[in-house]
Amino acid sequence: MSIPLAPMVTSCADDFLEATPRTSVSVESAFDTPERVEAQANGLYATIKSGAFLGGRYQVYNDIRAEEFINRNNNGVTGAWAYAHTIGGDDTYLGNFWITGYLAINRSNLFLEGLDANASKINPAKLQQYKGEAKFVRALTYFSLVQIYAKPYVLDNGASPGLPLRLQGETGPENNGLARSTVAQIYAQILKDLNEAEAELPDNYSSANLNTTRAHKNTAIALKTRVYLAMGNYGKVIEEGNKIVSAAAPFTSPNRVVHALQPSIKTVFTNYTTTESIFSAPMTTNSAPGTQNQLGYYYNGTPNGNREYYLNVNPTGITGIYTNPQFRDTDVRKTDLTATISGQRYVTKFSGLSPFIDWVPIIRYSEVLLNLAEAEAEVGSETRAIALLEAVHKRSDATWSYTGTSKPDLINSILTERRIELLSEGFRTNDIMRRGQSIPSIGAGAQIPANDSRYIFPIPTTEYQTNPLL
Repeated sequence: MSIPLAPMVTSCADDFLEATPRTSVSVESAFDTPERVEAQANGLYATIKSGAFLGGRYQVYNDIRAEEFINRNNNGVTGAWAYAHTIGGDDTYLGNFWITGYLAINRSNLFLEGLDANASKINPAKLQQYKGEAKFVRALTYFSLVQIYAKPYVLDNGASPGLPLRLQGETGPENNGLARSTVAQIYAQILKDLNEAEAELPDNYSSANLNTTRAHKNTAIALKTRVYLAMGNYGKVIEEGNKIVSAAAPFTSPNRVVHALQPSIKTVFTNYTTTESIFSAPMTTNSAPGTQNQLGYYYNGTPNGNREYYLNVNPTGITGIYTNPQFRDTDVRKTDLTATISGQRYVTKFSGLSPFIDWVPIIRYSEVLLNLAEAEAEVGSETRAIALLEAVHKRSDATWSYTGTSKPDLINSILTERRIELLSEGFRTNDIMRRGQSIPSIGAGAQIPANDSRYIFPIPTTEYQTNPLL
């Protein structure tokens, strides 16, 4: 699949928060002015923050496939087939993940090639920054796609078929044919991009807004902890995590942007640019996720949402996190970020009024702490793992303490904490799959094992039609 880049002209670094840029310029002149180069960088972020991709729908599909939510409306447009594990390659919304993802990849490739060809026109520091941003966007996109369209790395050390690895910018259909690289090869490219991005990206930006919406060094490092966790490479999770997490509580980043948990988790979902939010997809009234893509639309109740999915509070059978003993009734994440509406329990993290301009959190510091906690529990310090776990939990439930007595107890408690802390943020199915476990599906009414064809999403039919080597 080859998708052309339309270089975009905007007026400032924050313009990708707003509506689609108003002016296009030719490829030949796209690097003639600093404003035009900046616009192309903004365009990369604008592509991945699409509501059809990381601006909402991707997160929803990753959460509704497991046990946390129950579908209310049986609407195929809002993920009913993903929920039921009956989704086919001809599904429009599933196809949009692929299309939008490869659009972002192609734009990144073209931008990188253009930067190299026009290096003499660009301030050297900005040149390095732009290269780092493009590589970060490409890495994040490939990682997002390989999670849902390919078998988990841990099943066979990445030997399974992955994705077509497109690293050359395309402006026409001449090179549509490209076979799939292995999962391991995709991961190798992701890490190559992130390592280079870490070296090239700036330490920080001039505002909290930009530190949250554009990649800097800590952003690349944070994503690496997620990638290595998905590979089961716990030693590398610790190595990367230590770059942005202090040795002991209170945990903060000792380098560059001072990332830290906020005193109240509620703040993170009302003030979108705190140091806990490492990377988010920003939304405004002129640049909202689009109809039926918004997290608040899916999970929240009237008047703000459509109540598409409510929390699974069943105490027996396939149980959700809501009834787990670790998620106590005194927990602020339960008392203040969920609510009973018309007799059913809903997540209210995303409560912005229509047109649903809640920012979409993609990387939060609490996730990094839990990534590191899991890795420490697996191969490192049990004491530090417990401290990291309790730092996240006690922020919302101060009287809770970890009481387990074994390594499996600790790992299970950390995995449970992820379900509580990251509920409705798009982690659940990927967290199950990265450990090679069966998916406990409410929608399918069954456990979906790793050898089941329903375990991963089918590659879209349109890709088979346009890529003869797939």
